[in-house]
Amino acid sequence: MGNKTKGLLALVGLGALAYWKYKNSSPEQQQMVKDKLNNAKDNLNKWGNDLKEKANSVASQVQDKADEFKNQAQDSVNKAQETVS
Repeated sequence: MGNKTKGLLALVGLGALAYWKYKNSSPEQQQMVKDKLNNAKDNLNKWGNDLKEKANSVASQVQDKADEFKNQAQDSVNKAQETVS
């Protein structure tokens, strides 16, 4: 067996063990697990939204700089044309 197969079998085994332990736990313990999963999901969503906001902010800053350089280049071209005329 290759390493990938062994790793996959280990992962499936851990998943089966976790499922068995969850099903044999008390309702209070099951609720604690659900709460932890929901909290983790909320934290991931928040992290994803923060990351998206930062990416949009950086993209906006890059666009502003590009527009600024474009305007400077256009001004230079216009001045050069006026000098030639």
